[in-house]
Amino acid sequence: MVAIVDYGVGNLFSLKSSLKAVGAEVVVTADIEVLKSADQIILPGVGAFEDAAKKLRESGLSEKLISLAKSGKPFLGICLGMQLLFEKSYEYGEHEGLGLIKGNVRPIEGVIPEEYKIPHIGWNSLSFKGEKSPLWKYINDGDYVYFVHSYYAADCEKNVIADSEYGARLTAAVADGNIFGCQFHPEKSGTVGLNILKAFTEMKGE
Repeated sequence: MVAIVDYGVGNLFSLKSSLKAVGAEVVVTADIEVLKSADQIILPGVGAFEDAAKKLRESGLSEKLISLAKSGKPFLGICLGMQLLFEKSYEYGEHEGLGLIKGNVRPIEGVIPEEYKIPHIGWNSLSFKGEKSPLWKYINDGDYVYFVHSYYAADCEKNVIADSEYGARLTAAVADGNIFGCQFHPEKSGTVGLNILKAFTEMKGE
């Protein structure tokens, strides 16, 4: 069973539908006991980092999710959910993340050329980094996925498993052991995205 963390941030319907499309049993929940019983956990998110981090803290989920991720359970952050995995975000100030992956979330403004639009919205190809990640089991280097973001994961080179070109090389996905993050939206990335979700649902805990 895959558990999608429900903390009031993100469009959960399309993610749930995509997981069901690849044959997964899915539950959307904020119940820690259900999360503990899940085989895999997905942390979604759209919107502002500060608001999302505050909701996680106020719901009491922050420490529990950190514990579950450190226990070896396959854990995937998507879009803002990926950014929350990092130590800090510099989105309208300085905000603490979950600290599960070393690095910071920084604006793409000033990193990409001025003529490039922000937010970065659209289809871009993945360039795999290092040894091929198990997350890419059913896809190929160069496959296209769908992005919507104005901030990106920085200072995290050793954990980058794919990047993408948008006027500069921007982090597309990260991993540290059982913990994964995708800046793009697999649930909006067609067959490629479904194959990424399928690979994740097949992962086993450590």
